[in-house]
Amino acid sequence: MLQLNNITLYQFKNYRQQSLQFKENIVGICGNNGLGKTNLLDAIYFLCFTKSYFSKTDSASVHHGLQGLRIEGSFTRNGETEKVVCILRENNKKEIQRNGEDYKRFSAHIGQFPAVVIAPDDVELITGTSETRRKYLDTLLSQLDSNYLQNLIDYNKVLQQRNSLLKSAGERGYLDESLLDILSQQLVKPGNYIFNYRKKFLSNYLPRVAESYLKIAGTHEPVILAYYSPLFEDSFEKLLATFKQKDLMLQRTTIGIHRDDIELKLNNENFKNIASQGQRKSLLFALKLKEFDELAIAKGFTPILLLDDVFEKLDAGRMQNLLHHVCIENRSQVFITDTHKERLEQALGNLHVPFQLIEL
Repeated sequence: MLQLNNITLYQFKNYRQQSLQFKENIVGICGNNGLGKTNLLDAIYFLCFTKSYFSKTDSASVHHGLQGLRIEGSFTRNGETEKVVCILRENNKKEIQRNGEDYKRFSAHIGQFPAVVIAPDDVELITGTSETRRKYLDTLLSQLDSNYLQNLIDYNKVLQQRNSLLKSAGERGYLDESLLDILSQQLVKPGNYIFNYRKKFLSNYLPRVAESYLKIAGTHEPVILAYYSPLFEDSFEKLLATFKQKDLMLQRTTIGIHRDDIELKLNNENFKNIASQGQRKSLLFALKLKEFDELAIAKGFTPILLLDDVFEKLDAGRMQNLLHHVCIENRSQVFITDTHKERLEQALGNLHVPFQLIEL
């Protein structure tokens, strides 16, 4: 089992300095908007992933008007106590420590303390662009396989270099053909690894998500989820050669696994175009709960679940089913926020298990 025992925040978002103890598996966090409920969940996520879930840059997580931040947390994982410290120095240098040892590569921390977030803006997973769905997929697979994460890092690094070369060629009117060939070759190996891993994983994962959707939505209309990648059409090497002129014209790499998507359809139409709000919410929760289940199976213990303001997005019945699945059936540690204390107390009380309520 994985459990966060305590957390100390220093200059993290709206927290100047705060320490909290978590005494139960189920922790409710209530208070008015702007008091830091979401920021507390984000600090927990930061400990697990070495970055914020809600902010794009580390500096955006620093308390306004100050420099640097520090987050400390004590976990219990499979009976062993582990301490994680995340530090952002005044010069924006980041340090991550586990049990007093500095990580040489932050990527080595990913998957050690798995977590799943469900937040209001996550509906973009259904209605947004392919980039949002790739991020969801990469976050899950990076926690399952360190090799996947390393190949993803390598791919994105070479992709950035290749795009810079293409942009420079367009601006200067000169292309270093040999360098482009080298970068294209360097893109192929990690690209193929990611494609094959995604293909194998999603062949089993997506049907289970579709099955979960039927149960959550209470419908007989099946949703179809399919993995799309241009690499299904031809080898990556040939595709890069075929799209070379287009890449030069647009000054960016237009083909590759960074164009992959999870296609969502209902009645043979684009899901987001015809699905109701209830159907969108049901599919979102089907994806997130299967992410939770997949991590639990792979790790041998359940991930921490962070639920931000989900009462505004789910009806009472679906909310209770979600909490029962996570808190009762899986005995996971859950952090859940709400602006209404009474509503939160009632929902957690209906589970008939001990819970802790923190008022901000």
